[in-house]
Amino acid sequence: MTLTELIAQIQQLAELIGPNVYLQASIIATAFIVIGKIADWIISGIISRFARRSTNDFDDQLVSLVHKPIFMSFVLLGLSLGTRRLDLPDIPTFITVGILKTLAIFVWYSTFMSLMGLVVSVFSKTQDRKIVQTGMLALLHNVMKIVVFALAIYFLFLAWNIDVTAWLASAGIVGLALSFAAKDTLSNLFAGVSIIMDSPYKAGDFIILDTGERGLVTDIGLRSTRILTQDDVEITVPNGIIGNGKIINEAGGPPAQHRIRAAIGVAYGSDLEQVIAVLSAIAEKHPEILDTPEPRVRFRTFGDSSLNFELLGWIAQPVDRGRVTHELNCAIYRALNENEISIPFPQRDLHVRSMPERND
Repeated sequence: MTLTELIAQIQQLAELIGPNVYLQASIIATAFIVIGKIADWIISGIISRFARRSTNDFDDQLVSLVHKPIFMSFVLLGLSLGTRRLDLPDIPTFITVGILKTLAIFVWYSTFMSLMGLVVSVFSKTQDRKIVQTGMLALLHNVMKIVVFALAIYFLFLAWNIDVTAWLASAGIVGLALSFAAKDTLSNLFAGVSIIMDSPYKAGDFIILDTGERGLVTDIGLRSTRILTQDDVEITVPNGIIGNGKIINEAGGPPAQHRIRAAIGVAYGSDLEQVIAVLSAIAEKHPEILDTPEPRVRFRTFGDSSLNFELLGWIAQPVDRGRVTHELNCAIYRALNENEISIPFPQRDLHVRSMPERND
């Protein structure tokens, strides 16, 4: 049975009571109060049945949240039908029904606002806090508030038979003007949402911008991203610039490990096996060079005045790259001197074919 059929049957039942319209209106209002109680009991019981299977208190709070709007909706519907049954003049009927519709709108508006707050609270307690840390949850919450508020205003206009066409046209013109005035802000906002959804980096990652800045991502906002450099200088970059630029994420991939490289040149004539053994021992002795992946030494090129090697090793965090590279370079220099392995430097021989005659 649909709600329309139920209303029709209640009105027919009220007419059987007698010709007194006030009595009929009272019967209609009372009937809907009883129906509201029954509907509240049935719906709350269904939700409670699912709530007993869950481990959190979300369902329990949802049950307590829906009690009031379900019951009040039937009560206000009954009062509205009872008012119409009184056959009052048009203006009193219109005002009374409009007030009842307004009360129903405010009841459901308050319910939806509370429901969104409940959902946000549940999401903020989840183990995956990425959506919370990036501010995406706050953005969605604010957007939903605006949407629910706009719908409440729209239904208020309908409740009082106000034509919304002109209002929607005016809102469209104002929105267009604001979009042109705040195009840079909107560009950064949409880029921020894209960064949050695409996740090219996250808070705690080390990134390098295409302009050369390198640092730790401390915060990803809706308008900008904040980066803390190794000089303890915080850089705020608009998301619109980052969204259209090349970003190198040194902490990207499943692990946060980072590979460092130390380039070394030794003199021609050096024992290759000795050089490789010395460099490998340096990496193995360093406490912050990881065993997995295993460090390695590679003979890269024949230089103009040196044999060029490269020591490769992995560290746990990209932030330690500069310090560990410094420590490796110091250890390499000492080890090569101890093993009498020469480190060449560019030299130039000047041959003088003739000297100008001196005039004493």
